[in-house]
Amino acid sequence: MGRGKIEIKRIENSSNRQVTYSKRRNGIMKKAKEITVLCDAKVSLIVFANSGKMHDYCSPSTNMVEVLDQYHKQSGKRLWDPKHENLNNEIDRVKKENDSMQIELRHMNGEDVTSLQLKELIHIEKALEDGLISVREHQMEIYRTMKRNDKILEEENNQLHFALQQQEMEKLALDNNVREMDSAYQQRIIREYNSQMPFAFRVQPIQPNLQDRI
Repeated sequence: MGRGKIEIKRIENSSNRQVTYSKRRNGIMKKAKEITVLCDAKVSLIVFANSGKMHDYCSPSTNMVEVLDQYHKQSGKRLWDPKHENLNNEIDRVKKENDSMQIELRHMNGEDVTSLQLKELIHIEKALEDGLISVREHQMEIYRTMKRNDKILEEENNQLHFALQQQEMEKLALDNNVREMDSAYQQRIIREYNSQMPFAFRVQPIQPNLQDRI
């Protein structure tokens, strides 16, 4: 009994739809590989499931970018807007500049210079001399900045030292004042004490010694 013909329409059952997708995707991939081998064709295949998952195949003799570029040229259809194309051109330009700078850097380091002409060597020598002058100027500027900073630090240190001396002098003067006040206070106490004692008990420092009279 022959196989019945399937009506081509969306399969409503999600499980059946997923099974059918897997079988038919594998079948398409198999056919793409077969036509690549049998006919030496360049095949590029991209399949997206409804979940967003991508499956792709490209012939071993080419790649996806080459196939898309060839399709773009032959069909005349624009696969991307001019902004993307300009961006690719800018990327290529930056890559070339980077390669050129890498070569120039090697030349500055004295590498790969055997193939250079006299004019190119003179240009490299001048660039090195200009760079050396710039480095020395920057070095002198750093040195002058360090000297200025050292002078500022020295002045600040002198100011702190002077302030410390002032504090020590003020403290010494205060201590002297305190001692003088203590001495004056003690003398006042002695005077007050003597003034309250009877005259006979007061010490008479100018009285002659009685032993001297004998």
